[in-house]
Amino acid sequence: MNDVWFRSLVWMDYRLAVLFTVLFPLVLLIWAFVQKAEGIQRLLTIYWRVSSLLVITVYLMIGGFGVSFITSLMARILIPISLWFWIDLNDEIEYGSDGPLKFIFTSWRWATSIYCLLGALATIPFLSCAFSEAALKTSYCKVWLEAPLLFKDYFHPNTNNGFLGFLGIIGLIFYVLCLAYFVVIKLGKQGRTAAPQ
Repeated sequence: MNDVWFRSLVWMDYRLAVLFTVLFPLVLLIWAFVQKAEGIQRLLTIYWRVSSLLVITVYLMIGGFGVSFITSLMARILIPISLWFWIDLNDEIEYGSDGPLKFIFTSWRWATSIYCLLGALATIPFLSCAFSEAALKTSYCKVWLEAPLLFKDYFHPNTNNGFLGFLGIIGLIFYVLCLAYFVVIKLGKQGRTAAPQ
């Protein structure tokens, strides 16, 4: 698989994903709890629910499922939406007290949104991997599976790839059901307000 010229870019994307979608929001969530910044806490809680699709994607890739390329694209689209969708949280954060937490959170929100949208554009050419078993076996597609398989070697060394992929499928079904419930039922009742009504 050494013939793939963009391998270093794929690995850079995974490193940026860990930084922007795992480490920064985890630190910000802890900081928001310490500072009792409720608006930021609620927005980050929503973010973690939405971004769980990235974890599901990793497990689908470990299992070698082509649908993981679609879930990767969808996660990159849904994350920026989740960060900016809520009118009440946007107002609470914007007009709340100033300070380093607000500045760093806002910077992270913009950086993550830009990263995800650029990543979504970069993912589009690889959607063919989702629809063809033959394409999925090429180095063009398999390069995207290298980092998830390394993750598997570190955290699940004695577990079968198929079983982890099955967990990814179960997670995806649950995620789609929760998303459908939100779009069909809760969105109609709450609109763009994060606070339950």
